[in-house]
Amino acid sequence: MRALLPVALAALLVTAGCSKDKDVEPPAKLVQFPQKLPVKELWGDKVGGGKKQVKLRLGLGPAYDAGLVYAASDKGELVAVNLETGHQVWVKKFKKMQFSAGPSAGDGLVVVGSSKGWVIALQGTSGKELWRTRVNSELLSAAAISEKIVVMRSVDGRLHGFDASDGKELWSVEQQVPRLSLRGTAIPVIAKEVAVSGFDNGKVMAVSLTTGDTLWDTALATPHGRTELDRLVDVDSAVSIVGDNVFATGFQGRTAMIALDSGQIWWAHDMSSYRGLAVDEENLFVTESDGTVVALRQRDGSEVWRNDKLKRRGLSTPAVTSTAVAVADFQGYLHWLDKQTGELVARERIAKFRVSNPPIAVKDTVVVLTDSGKLAAYRATPRVAIAAAPAAPAPAPAAAPGQPAATQPPAEPPPSATPPTPAPTPTPAPTPP
Repeated sequence: MRALLPVALAALLVTAGCSKDKDVEPPAKLVQFPQKLPVKELWGDKVGGGKKQVKLRLGLGPAYDAGLVYAASDKGELVAVNLETGHQVWVKKFKKMQFSAGPSAGDGLVVVGSSKGWVIALQGTSGKELWRTRVNSELLSAAAISEKIVVMRSVDGRLHGFDASDGKELWSVEQQVPRLSLRGTAIPVIAKEVAVSGFDNGKVMAVSLTTGDTLWDTALATPHGRTELDRLVDVDSAVSIVGDNVFATGFQGRTAMIALDSGQIWWAHDMSSYRGLAVDEENLFVTESDGTVVALRQRDGSEVWRNDKLKRRGLSTPAVTSTAVAVADFQGYLHWLDKQTGELVARERIAKFRVSNPPIAVKDTVVVLTDSGKLAAYRATPRVAIAAAPAAPAPAPAAAPGQPAATQPPAEPPPSATPPTPAPTPTPAPTPP
């Protein structure tokens, strides 16, 4: 029988070093810093009714496809919003339906799941319902969608494959569910005719989309310890696939690079995370269980930087924009970290509610859904730098006295009749009340 939220919290307290003789270490206090990355709120919306939406940890997060953002509430409401304008394109309300998983979007479909096992697919542009089917278990994570198949995890340890055209179940595979586990299930990922997903027993499994056959399953962590809490090794977050490599992380386990074709582990580091990771072209970014954000190189797993200034703030999965790494916390703050150094460069408060589910990033825009049902989009764009002049045969002159230091030699400024306008002075990030 799966554990609910109190058990998950108990496990986190144990790993944080809680004991009878020692108080739980409090969340890190937010301090001011120079806000180097300008942030603009594009729009805000409300999904679902009531002041407090989520009673238990549900897998409800935003999704994006073809210019539209999709979000759902546990009250049975599903909305589609234009990313640029915030205009609601359509709204659907399902009576007596408690959504608990998704939505996910892709290939013209939007798929959402319910706490009673309903899987519903709609047309992305219009919201027209295309099909619905049911599994015999609660759903707590979004689906993976391809042109021909929809793949979804259920709480009972099964991975289901549905025909994308009519919802008929094509196959299902199962992994053993431990007696005790964190509340939540990993979001499956599709790549190269393979679906890859983590499981509550610490394994990552790859399944053929066409046959449902298990291609490989690899133990990301092995349970050890005397108590059930010590033996928790859930892989509750989505993997990331880049080319022929799978990047995965787990609670009280490891962060690893796995070969997509064979399941062989190329490198691994002991690292506990129940939120997950995200990748860019060169690095992967992991939110550890204690709130430390770590950047690792994809090719060898070497550490690039780590930031522990947000420890114990219940951080979300990272969202990687074109310029920064964004994470949200338990007080409704959204933080941006520099991708190269891990330095905090911006902060905005969305609402006074936790953000449990992963934000999504589209180029330089981050979309967040809080646990209270507020859906908002923020754009963080660096100030425009002065363009450098074409390379000249002679070496560039040395920097003038008083010129700010740079990580690389300054380029010669382009000839201009008037001097460039200086950049505005960075404003400090807000401090919480």
